[in-house]
Amino acid sequence: MQLTLYTDYSLRMLLYLAIHEKGATIASIAEFYGISKNHLIKVSNHLTRLEYIHASRGRSGGLRLNKKPEDINIGEVVEALEPNFYVVECFNVENNTCPITDVCGLKGVLGKAHRSFMDVLREYTLEQLLQQSPKLSKTISF
Repeated sequence: MQLTLYTDYSLRMLLYLAIHEKGATIASIAEFYGISKNHLIKVSNHLTRLEYIHASRGRSGGLRLNKKPEDINIGEVVEALEPNFYVVECFNVENNTCPITDVCGLKGVLGKAHRSFMDVLREYTLEQLLQQSPKLSKTISF
C-alpha cells in the first residue's frame, strides 16, 4: 500500500507545525521539505477545512495546529485525506471488470491487510510520533 504524495505532504506539514507551536508559513515549510508552495497551499487549505490547522492571513499570518498534537490521530488524518484504498481493481465495486472477483480470495486477503494497516495508524497520535523521534524536533526546528 502506498499513500498519495498529498497525504505524505499533509502529515509532514502537521509534524512541522507541531514542532513550530507558534506557527509557520507555507514558504518556510516548502523550503524546509523542498516541496512546491503551490502543493502546500492546496494541502493547507484542505487541512484547514478539516480543522486540523488554522490559517491566518496578513503580515503576521501563517499556519498553526488547530488541535493539540495528542488529539490528532494519524489514522483519522489518513482516512480523511486518502481518496480511496483500491489496492486492486475489485475494491472499486462500481468499476470492477475483473472476471474472477467472485471466486478469488485475493480481495479478502488484501482487505484484511488494509484493515491491519489502518488499525496500526489509528494507534498513533501526532504527539506520539514526536515522542518516538526526539531527533525529529531538533531537525525540524533548526
